Amino acid sequence: MTFVRQAEAGRAPGGAQAVQRALDILHCFHDNAPDLSASELAGRLGLSTSTAHRLARTLLGAGFLEQDARTARYRLGPAVTELGRLSYHQRGLHLASPELAELARRTGATADLAIRSGPYAVIVAGGSVTPKVGLRRPLHSTALGKVLLAWPRPGEGGPETLPPLRAFTDRTIVEVEAFARELEQVREAAHALNDGESAHGVRTLAVPVLDRGGSARFALAVRATPEVITDERMPWFVDQARACTHALEVLLLPPGERGGPAST
Repeated sequence: MTFVRQAEAGRAPGGAQAVQRALDILHCFHDNAPDLSASELAGRLGLSTSTAHRLARTLLGAGFLEQDARTARYRLGPAVTELGRLSYHQRGLHLASPELAELARRTGATADLAIRSGPYAVIVAGGSVTPKVGLRRPLHSTALGKVLLAWPRPGEGGPETLPPLRAFTDRTIVEVEAFARELEQVREAAHALNDGESAHGVRTLAVPVLDRGGSARFALAVRATPEVITDERMPWFVDQARACTHALEVLLLPPGERGGPAST
């Protein structure tokens, strides 16, 4: 496809509401969403097509969107790429990739590192970061999400602030009280388990990368099948993941912000 950036953009509605709507448009492209037309953006956000078009044109002029010259459909633009790469390096995530690759080699599992974004765990490094796989995972049905909820950062809400808990399999915990009890068990064990709660045949273990305040800056997970992460070998996988968190703590956190292993 041939994409063009417009030199001039239409005027977006003024005020904070316009800013929020513009951000909502960018969020429409989460998880490798396809190129979208103005009418499709409007439908996703409950806006008029003219308002969506005006906002998209503003984002287009600022480089946050690109437009196909033939179909007039939009996708994320170079400004998003630039800011994403800057954030990636500012967080030191490029330093984490070799450690995650080594963990994957040792365990034969996929190793991922995630941060929290609202009701999602967002994978920022590791084996799941591929062009065809979305990066967001629901907090309640994933080991990564359970870790981020069990050791929340200041200002982050608990399970009671999540949207209705959706069942992905018959093992997904969908009751808030039951999920709160699950998080207590996660804190007690100092690791989280997703045993077929997001998809059948998938078993994931996750541990926190804690800061000095006891909050999970990141969650680290190893993912495979129950035939690989067996009940008997689960303690070994947890130990391998925890050893990796010690290295990531040094790589990703300033000395004064480094914490320690989660208390058991």
